[in-house]
Amino acid sequence: MDVLSSITQWIADNIFSQPAFLIGLIALIGLIAQRASFSNTVLGTLKTAVGFLILSQGADLVVGALLGLVPMLEGAFGFEAAALGGARLDEFVATYGGYATLIMTFGFLINVLIARLTPLKYIYLTGHLMWWISLVILAAMVEITPDASATGYVVIGSIIAGVYWTLQPAYIQPLMRKLTGHNELAYGHTSSSNVWLAAKLGRFVGKPEQSTEEVKLPAWMGFFRDITAGTAMVIGVMLVIATLIGGVRGAEGQGLEGIVPAIMLGLRFAMGITVLLFGVRMLIAEIVPAFRGIAMKIVPDAKPALDCPIVFDYAPTAVIIGFLSATVVFFIFMVIFGVTGLAVIVPPFIMLFFPGGAGGVFGNMVGGVKGAILGGAILGLFLAVGQALITPMLGNSAPELAQLADPDWYIIFLIFRAVLAPIMPLFGG
Repeated sequence: MDVLSSITQWIADNIFSQPAFLIGLIALIGLIAQRASFSNTVLGTLKTAVGFLILSQGADLVVGALLGLVPMLEGAFGFEAAALGGARLDEFVATYGGYATLIMTFGFLINVLIARLTPLKYIYLTGHLMWWISLVILAAMVEITPDASATGYVVIGSIIAGVYWTLQPAYIQPLMRKLTGHNELAYGHTSSSNVWLAAKLGRFVGKPEQSTEEVKLPAWMGFFRDITAGTAMVIGVMLVIATLIGGVRGAEGQGLEGIVPAIMLGLRFAMGITVLLFGVRMLIAEIVPAFRGIAMKIVPDAKPALDCPIVFDYAPTAVIIGFLSATVVFFIFMVIFGVTGLAVIVPPFIMLFFPGGAGGVFGNMVGGVKGAILGGAILGLFLAVGQALITPMLGNSAPELAQLADPDWYIIFLIFRAVLAPIMPLFGG
């Protein structure tokens, strides 16, 4: 058992925790399976890994800008943002992290096995979310039976994770085909529930021909058609307004002295989006042909399920609209919950941006501008209600998981907490 744990720990630490390496390895296997030339194999492998790193770097730039805007919005609206993690989460990981590692490793193997043996040909490659989902599943089990055996945690958790990583891309795939116009890529992200709702409900509020990318603008607003310039303007103006409000409220560093930093933060945000989209294009250009080798030789017709930014390039303006809409709705619920005393929730800006942007893209696909707004609003509603509802339920494990969550986290926790309630006590320590 110690040898197995050491092997799986090494795999988790050196492969799953290094998604660029994992993606490059998958591309390498696919190219070798196609018997590509040595030169093309090296080229495709390295460009796939580098494309993912560029995407990740762009995402990091966006995250950095999001964290930078928190003090400005705190000063403007008087809330305290959630810390990204805490002692409780650290303690949970220290106690149960080894189980999460095993769940992640065996769950991935189950995902590949299901893809090999069934018509559900999806291989989940969003490495960081594999880790978080493993923790969420563990938290559900710990809340039911804190002293369950290691075997119970790992066996049940691996099965749940492997099945989720297969089914989640599968039910979103019809929407991905409609969005991308092909069947080569799958959506592997824990925001699947809100993008599915955005695509199903967006048609009732708008029309696809009124796309965010084709809306008619006055000549003087033509720069909004460029995602870099449009993002810099929208975020910059929003932050300038926020810092001026903060100055009126007496927040330190806000007001007139905060105007230039606000503009610079908007520019950095736009830079992050631009880098991210460049990385997405490069990654897709390399991973799709490389993955055909796996689809032909190892898992017939397999499709890679990748992180949510892979859809951003199909409607980049909708990404920003979805983010802003999600943020507004979350703030509305934050005020309502605070005034009524129902709950105290804190805005998770990273989660509002990425799943909110994806919701905007899928909502825009069927409902144009109004659909994009609705797609973001659905995400804001999910995060606000989910955070208020689930945080108290994680009192014996890691309440921070509710603050760091995407919509699927809440659904997974609620469903499997109920399903496993009569099962987990059988594995009590």
